Amino acid sequence: MREKLKCRNNFILYGVFLSVVISSCNKQSPIRLKYTTGVRSILEDSKGNSWFGSNSEGVCLLHDGKLRYFTTKEGLSDNQVRNIYEDKNGVIWFECGRGLSTYDGKKMASYKERNYTLKNDWKLAEDDLWFKGDEIEGYNKFEKYPGVYQYDGQSLSYRLFPVTPRPEDGFKYYISTPFVKGKNGVVWFGAYGAIIRYNGSAFNILDNKYFGLNAETGFLHIRSIIEDRKGNIWIGNNGIGVLKYDGEKVINFTAQQKLKKVYTKGNSLEKIFSVAEDTAGNIWFGTVGSGVWRYNGSSVKNFTKENGIESKHIWTIYKSKQGELWFGGANPSGVYRFNGNSFEIKY
Repeated sequence: MREKLKCRNNFILYGVFLSVVISSCNKQSPIRLKYTTGVRSILEDSKGNSWFGSNSEGVCLLHDGKLRYFTTKEGLSDNQVRNIYEDKNGVIWFECGRGLSTYDGKKMASYKERNYTLKNDWKLAEDDLWFKGDEIEGYNKFEKYPGVYQYDGQSLSYRLFPVTPRPEDGFKYYISTPFVKGKNGVVWFGAYGAIIRYNGSAFNILDNKYFGLNAETGFLHIRSIIEDRKGNIWIGNNGIGVLKYDGEKVINFTAQQKLKKVYTKGNSLEKIFSVAEDTAGNIWFGTVGSGVWRYNGSSVKNFTKENGIESKHIWTIYKSKQGELWFGGANPSGVYRFNGNSFEIKY
């Protein structure tokens, strides 16, 4: 009798072991991007695909659980992909370090057509896409002066900003952020040293002078802007931290929260490269060297490697179609998601 029970127990244990082994074998490994320079841009398109742009290794398409990589060898205009958009016709646009590229569902191609004859013909439409100039720095011989490209669904035209650049301006008007469509159709353009607001009939230039910034306070070095649900503009700077602008006055949010290194002597909220708002109205900040921060309207919390976010440079924060925030990082590269308590690698 004892022998029968022993055999039966051994059989049960073997069965459990075998099921665990089979389950482990059937469990798919997580899809991991092969980038080493960081995920700089993200888009979920209307066909259910996900796109991941890198800092210098091209762009990757996630389709049906498989990754497909595109570089200049496959038709991309440059291997740095700063922003990714989809137009009303379902064409995917890639704003690269140099030039623009498109993907029509079949092939990648550098987009060459430009209209330079209507540089002051400013207008707004609901489905417009806006892009920085074609150069990494400065302006080409056709652009000549600060401005942006506007795609209206049919043609790509260069529009000049109503500014008179001075030699000492340097990269002040070089576009450094994705464009932002705000309330009442207003569009915001973030440049390194200024924010340009256009409402369809008039411009506002928000620069160091407008905000009252000087050598003592530190100057603008804008890397991200958003408009939150209340209409506030959050400006992430690489150096002076976060500015919050309500349309009338501006406050240095980093200084207000005492999150400069002079106060913290550790992680600070000074080098900001990405800003986003989640579905609950929390504001998130991605930094270089200081992890991720979340502001819930009353207090600020820092998330670091101990919370699962290993990347030291958060290039972008993207809100998925399900309302989930994805954090594109570098060093090491990857896409993270926040599960409510900590971060975990997604791609």
